[in-house]
This record gives sequence, C-alpha cells and structure tokens, in this order.
Amino acid sequence: MTALDGKVALVTGASSGLGAATVKVFAERGATVFGIARDTGRLAEVFADVPGGRYASVDIGSAAACRQAVADCVAAFGRLDVLANVAGFHQMRRTITLTDAEWEHDLAVNLNGPFYLCRAALPHLLETGGNIVNVASVAGVEGEVYSAGYCAAKHGLVGLTRALAVEFTKEKVRINAVCPGGMLTPQVTDFAAPDDADWELIMRIAAPRGFMDPVDVATTIAFLASADAAAIHGAVYRVDNGKGAD
Repeated sequence: MTALDGKVALVTGASSGLGAATVKVFAERGATVFGIARDTGRLAEVFADVPGGRYASVDIGSAAACRQAVADCVAAFGRLDVLANVAGFHQMRRTITLTDAEWEHDLAVNLNGPFYLCRAALPHLLETGGNIVNVASVAGVEGEVYSAGYCAAKHGLVGLTRALAVEFTKEKVRINAVCPGGMLTPQVTDFAAPDDADWELIMRIAAPRGFMDPVDVATTIAFLASADAAAIHGAVYRVDNGKGAD
C-alpha cells in the first residue's frame, strides 16, 4: 500500500504550479483527487492522466462556491479525508497605490477561500479522522517587500491553521500548514516588479539554493496528509531551500 491509499483529497489551485504537482503526487500515492481551480481547460490537462480523479471550476473567493465544491466532492466519492488548500495569488504592488479591489482580491484568494473550505470540510473530516494542509508561504512568517496584501493574508492563514489546531485538539482531525519559498511555477516565471523597484529589498526573499521544483513541496504536503504524519498537528513547516537558516 502507498501512503494515501483509499483516501479522498480535495486540492485547490489544481490547474497549475504547486496545485497541479500536488494532484499528481497525491494520485501517485494512492489518493482519489477532486481538484478545483478557475481554468477548466488547464484542469482537464492536469487530470488527463489522473486515474479516477474529478475536477470543477470554482471561485474560492465565494463562500457558496466553496460549500458546493465540498458537497460535490463528497457526493462524487462518498467521503473526504484531506483538504489541501494550495491555491494562491501574489503580485508585487506598492502599498500606497494598492487599490481596495486589489487588497480584497489578495485576501479573497489567500485567506478567505481557505477559511470557507476549512469550514465546509471540517464536518466531513471529523467523520473520517482526516486532515487539512494549508499552503501559506514564507511570507506568512516574515515580511516581503511590495507584498502587504499577500503577507497579511498568508500570516492570517498561518494564524487560522494554529487556531483550528487548538480548537480541534480533542478531535480526531489534524490541521497543519506548509510555508514554501520560491518555486519554479507561473507565479515566478510571470513575475513583475513595480516600476523603479528596490531590487536590494526584493532579493531579500531569495533562497541561497535558488528556486525549488514544486514537486519537492508537493511531497511535503503529501507527507503531512498521510498517516506517516499522525503525530503532527498544528505545525507550520518551512520548505524554503535554506532561506530560514540565516
């Protein structure tokens, strides 16, 4: 048996980057995966070689859409064992020109959506003794330049993880977070700095070993989602290629 045999996992951000890598790693380790993201075409490409998997286009900024996604997953597979909140959005912007809409979008994707999904999934996870893995960021445990909305949301996601872990200490459910550093994903390859940006400040986020392959982070998510991590609850894992060592 592999580490996730017989488990049903709901993975957000499943159409690209770390979300797509997580779908593949979960499937390789025996899980049945229900993936959600906005882009149905890209979801179809990811799930073309994921046996038994299903996917749906979902706006995780909508509480109603998140409730429906959880309901659809349970209706399709009869249970839910793992919620992996992988979806994220990061665009560098100067704080003094950050619009209300941009701020609200940063929080909607990076914090509100994970909360809505946790709230909807927890009754099912309590039934199965399942778990949640929230993907925050190193920006959830330290500051990053031109990233006020992103940092606020990711710090919030770390706080949400810890709060839920305490609230459900006496229940048979686990809640943990992963804080990745820079990965070779579209979020990095499509990176754009503000005009006249201070590159000395930007380079403070760089890891000494460079960018990671998203699969290396996905395997950490899969470990935390598996019975191999049975004693890990309320943890915040940095996976950052050595950035936190300085």
